[in-house]
Amino acid sequence: MHIQHNISLKPYNTFSIDVKAKHFISVENIDDLKTIFSTEKYPNKFIIGGGSNMLLTKDVDALVIHLNLKGKKTVSTNDNYVFIKAEAGENWHDFVLWTLKQNYGGLENMSLIPGNVGTSPIQNIGAYGVELKDVFESCEVLNLDTLTIETLSKKDCQFGYRNSIFKNEAKGKYIILNVTFKLTKNNHNLHTNYGAILSQLETMNVTDPSIQDVSKAVIAIRQSKLPDPKKIGNSGSFFKNPIISTEQFKELQRNFPNAPHYVISETEVKVPTGWLIETAGFKGKTFDNYGVHKKQALVLVNYGGAKGEDILQLSKLIQKTIYRIFNISIEAEVNIF
Repeated sequence: MHIQHNISLKPYNTFSIDVKAKHFISVENIDDLKTIFSTEKYPNKFIIGGGSNMLLTKDVDALVIHLNLKGKKTVSTNDNYVFIKAEAGENWHDFVLWTLKQNYGGLENMSLIPGNVGTSPIQNIGAYGVELKDVFESCEVLNLDTLTIETLSKKDCQFGYRNSIFKNEAKGKYIILNVTFKLTKNNHNLHTNYGAILSQLETMNVTDPSIQDVSKAVIAIRQSKLPDPKKIGNSGSFFKNPIISTEQFKELQRNFPNAPHYVISETEVKVPTGWLIETAGFKGKTFDNYGVHKKQALVLVNYGGAKGEDILQLSKLIQKTIYRIFNISIEAEVNIF
């Protein structure tokens, strides 16, 4: 184990924010991870995975542990399903492409989501009508109180919209080591009626789509409107889509008759935050070397050299403005440190 000091975290977060870790180590096996957490030399510890769902606003006065556990394997299989265990440090999109190469279905709508497998359950990642919980079987975690490995079921994880037990009562209690997915081997259940997937498939001249076609369509849609973190620092969607009451939505419709929305239930409606931000006039706005992406208003961007605090203040300005105009509160999806 090699601990480094005063290391820039710019390569380890997709926002490309240049803050320093007081101490830093990359961990590739569970035994080393246990050893680190049993040492008292570095009382403050900070876990980083793919760095895709975080905004770093200051230097990290702690031992930053880069979780770099790799590997994937078939746990079990039957006529209809295969159970695949993927380690926390596996890149999410690479893993999705690997499952599609094996013709395993379930992850195709979540193609090109940034980050690693280990962080996917924390916010119950999702896209185009599919969420992680739809394919989640279980995960193994390291209990930081006992340094023992536990297995958590879907029920244990208490998944909600971009939410889980890991963001609430279990925050800071566990490190996710791996995730087991339940994927289809045949008779794949395609989700193609969400967003622009159908029209993208038409553009591709596909009438009878496979899971691979759906993935290609999702990739094309995302690439057409989302910036590549390798080129422009960003963390994907910065905000959650708010779910409001039907009464509140009727009030919104009085002022904005064409407001897009998705009916969740008889009492709840989801409103796209991207539309709220665009209507408020923020889409494409640039402030010095950071701003709101010109093609997707949900995405805040670092054009190079921006500070995390700058982007945080922009996000707060957007939240205040949305509340003032629409009387709707929007929450950050990104974890802020």
